[in-house]
Formats: sequence, structure tokens, C-alpha cells
Amino acid sequence: MSESFWKTLDAADAIILGSPTYMGGASAGFRKFVEATSPVWADNLRWRNKIAGGFTNSSAMSGDKLQTLVEMAIFAAQHGMIWVGMAAFAGWNSSAGSIEDLNRLGSWLGAMAQSNTDQSSEIVPPPTDLRTASALGKRIAETTKIFCQGRAALKSMQ
Repeated sequence: MSESFWKTLDAADAIILGSPTYMGGASAGFRKFVEATSPVWADNLRWRNKIAGGFTNSSAMSGDKLQTLVEMAIFAAQHGMIWVGMAAFAGWNSSAGSIEDLNRLGSWLGAMAQSNTDQSSEIVPPPTDLRTASALGKRIAETTKIFCQGRAALKSMQ
């Protein structure tokens, strides 16, 4: 990971984490990133008070995606970040529900998606899971704006 990569993350007000769920947890690529942040953490929690959220995808409906989101939330907490989860009721949980419901996989910690193994990335994940991820992204952006405005207001009062 390049110096410009780290500078971009340092300058960001929010970081959205994402990883496929493999074998019950985050991918090796995500874990490599996590381990590479040790100097960021050791530098007086450099990412303290950044807003964070996360998403994951696997082929199974459950696929232990919650475990991956828990890993991400703990990682964010270790860096002193503020985690933002979903603010949408679980969908597809009644006889009137459908696969088209927002948050059809029923996650509150972050966005979950499911992709059939025999379909290409042009088809999966389904549009409802993409809408769910978009709703989370919008919530993270709104929370970040509110947090940054509050921080600016506090600075102006000092």
C-alpha cells in the first residue's frame, strides 16, 4: 500500500470497510490491510473519531457474514473510530415480504449482500442488496456531515 493510499485515508472524515466473507470471516486481503494499519494505530490512534461502517458479501444467505462485520467493527473500535450501522428494518421477514425488500438479509451492524456462485459480477449481488449498501453509504455520509459540523462548531466556541 502506497504512501498516497495512507494519506488519502488519513485525510478522510469517514472510512467504509468492505470485504468478501470467506470461510467464516473477512478475506486474507482485508486482514492484510488490517495488519498494515498497526503504525496508524500506534501513532496515537491517528484515525480516532473518524466515522466508519462496513459491508460484506458471500455466496450463502448467512455465510457467517455477521462475523465479518463484527471483525470490522472491532477493528474500527481499536482505532478509536465511530461505527455507523444500518438504520433499516429487516426485510423479507414475513409472508408479504420479498427478495426486493431493503435489508433483506436483516443486518443492523452493516450491509450484507449475497451472490450466487454461478452468476457473474454483472448480475450479482442483486439490486436489492446494492440498494441496501447505498442506504448504508447515505447514512454514513449524513452521520459524517453532522459529526464534522459539530466538531467545527465546538472549535469555533473555543
